[in-house]
Amino acid sequence: MIDTFKALAASIPAVSQAKTADFELVYDAPAETTLAAPDLRSSAAVWQEMFANAQTKIDIAQFYVANEAGSRLDKVIHTLRQAGERGVKIRFLLDQKGVKMSTAETIAQLQTIPGLTLRVIPFSKLAGGIIHAKYILVDGKQSFVGSQNFDWRALEHIQETGLLINSGRVVTQIAAIFDHDWHAQPLLAAGEKVPESGTDWLPEDLRRGSYLIASPRAWNPAGIADSQTVLPQLLASARQRIRVQVMEYAPLSCGEKRSRPFYAVIDNALRAAAARGVQVELMVASWNTGQPEIDWLKSLALVPDVTIKVVTIPEASSGFIPWARVVHSKIMTIDDELAWVGTSNWRGGYFDHSRNLELVQNDAAMAKRLNALYLQLWQSCYAKPLRIDADYSEPDPGGLKRDPSGSDADNR
Repeated sequence: MIDTFKALAASIPAVSQAKTADFELVYDAPAETTLAAPDLRSSAAVWQEMFANAQTKIDIAQFYVANEAGSRLDKVIHTLRQAGERGVKIRFLLDQKGVKMSTAETIAQLQTIPGLTLRVIPFSKLAGGIIHAKYILVDGKQSFVGSQNFDWRALEHIQETGLLINSGRVVTQIAAIFDHDWHAQPLLAAGEKVPESGTDWLPEDLRRGSYLIASPRAWNPAGIADSQTVLPQLLASARQRIRVQVMEYAPLSCGEKRSRPFYAVIDNALRAAAARGVQVELMVASWNTGQPEIDWLKSLALVPDVTIKVVTIPEASSGFIPWARVVHSKIMTIDDELAWVGTSNWRGGYFDHSRNLELVQNDAAMAKRLNALYLQLWQSCYAKPLRIDADYSEPDPGGLKRDPSGSDADNR
């Protein structure tokens, strides 16, 4: 019996520091799974704390909003309302395409909060994509960036990862992005041109320090590096191992009329890393097994030194929940030294046309904790090796086959 316990303990990844002076790792596990991480705070707890401590202003940018009475998000919105009632000014930026994914009741609920101004931005008019970044700013001193949508399901039935940020430099940069998009909204709504602001600036050494990168490049404020430029360079710097978890991976982009043009930027970099002997581990959600995505995954899995797993979260005991029960984190580690936490899926449209934010931390302790979180899922019963010879069924995350009248929204 003692030997059994020792073997079990040895199989559990070591947990390292999940909090530094500037960054705290935040995590949500789907209910009724074995994916809990007791040392990490949930986004609901962090958001409530941020709103409760706000003194003068709160800025929130989200793709869409969806609340449910009595949910964890409902409590978050209650705390946001309390902030508005005590005089805190709140700016809420919502993407126009995300409105159809939002619930009208939640939008109405937000609009009744004192001091809250809601703007709906047609970001597609600017760059062809969406506001896919999910982030919060409080008093210009603290920020949260993560995969968590402002959706009750994200806080209860989806696996999510984010960062609470106290770095003054990074928070200032995130605030500049919010201000850019907030002030672009009325121009876009009026059909006016928004001047490009992006540069080719890069940190001196991508494998040192912690920094923010963002997309799309053309509309990044000065001094913020472009995600599409940095990511391939980071992958090229890998010497031993790359671990990636995203909901969706494919060298494709929806394009006009869903033409799905080829988008090889990331795929080429991963294949090149594997070709020089770097071990590449990739986890994707079961929502990523439709056509033609699954064929691209199988193609990548054929490359030596590449291992891919597909993660399936079982239905809740309460029954089917549309657009839930999925892994949604967007994380990466490189060489057990670099930690990446962001808002982008790894396919076309996210790094080239949509607003997304990614945090890069060259911090071995944070990378170790993120690795442990990764391995918890990788070694779980939910993650299964991709089978080259298998015919995968078309995913139905929205329950459209159950209810053909439902929404066909994606891009979560």
